[in-house]
Formats: sequence, structure tokens, C-alpha cells
Amino acid sequence: MSEQAFPVIGQNSQVIMHFDLKLSDGSAADSTRVNKKPAKLVMGDGSLTPNFEACLLGLKTGDKKSFELGPDDAFGQSNPDNIHHMDRSRFSSDMNIEPGTIIAFAQPDGSEVPGIVRSVAGDSVTVDFNHPLAGQTVVFDVEIIDVINA
Repeated sequence: MSEQAFPVIGQNSQVIMHFDLKLSDGSAADSTRVNKKPAKLVMGDGSLTPNFEACLLGLKTGDKKSFELGPDDAFGQSNPDNIHHMDRSRFSSDMNIEPGTIIAFAQPDGSEVPGIVRSVAGDSVTVDFNHPLAGQTVVFDVEIIDVINA
């Protein structure tokens, strides 16, 4: 009996996979296993950055791999221009504003951008609009469940 050949992930493959995203100290940042729902994506659809997609190329159903990505290959470096000091009056009076709070800010085009409150000093609130994992080295563990090539 010949061995079943599994399709290999290429440029337009549909991929169903579980992944765990961890910081270099081992702490969890994101995981599809928490809700036991694997991620489903089409390579090149923008679900993953090109650097994360590059990790998947050539893998096939059943493969389990771990990749370490430095800040420049993962979520970029923290940009000081993305840290803003805002007046407390810009926030609703009943809103709980404390370090670590994530707040969605409406943009002129109607989209929303999340910001993380870094500090509160008197009437000044410091909000960081960098990606929460900016500046971090991350470990990307993947388990490929299925690959469908059109």
C-alpha cells in the first residue's frame, strides 16, 4: 500500500491549523487551542503577516513546527510616535482608566484602533497605540490540520 501524499502549503493554499503564540519567556500571547477552534485562512489573504506566512510554506497536513521570530519579523519595534498623552476629559467620566486597560478609539474613517493605557498621572493619560507585541520576540508553534490546494 502506497503512502498517501499530503498537499504542501503554497501561495494560495487554504490552511486549517492550530497555533500558539508565546513570548520568549514562554508566556502565552494567543492560542487557537483555548477555544478548541483551529484557525482557517487562505495564504495571502492578509490574515497573517508575510513573515508568519513564510513559516508555513512547504508544511503539510500533520506537521508540527515551532518558529522563533524577532521583533522585526513579528510585530515590529515599538514606535515612540505611537504613544500619546491625552487629557482625562477625553474619556467618559464613568470609564475605568487604569494601566493595562485596552480602549478602542474611533478613527475619522469610522474604523477603530485599540490603544493600551500605560499610565495615568493627574489629568494626563498615556495611551500606547503600538501592537501589544511590538518589540517582542515571539515563538510561533503551528500544527497543520488540513491543507486544500485549489
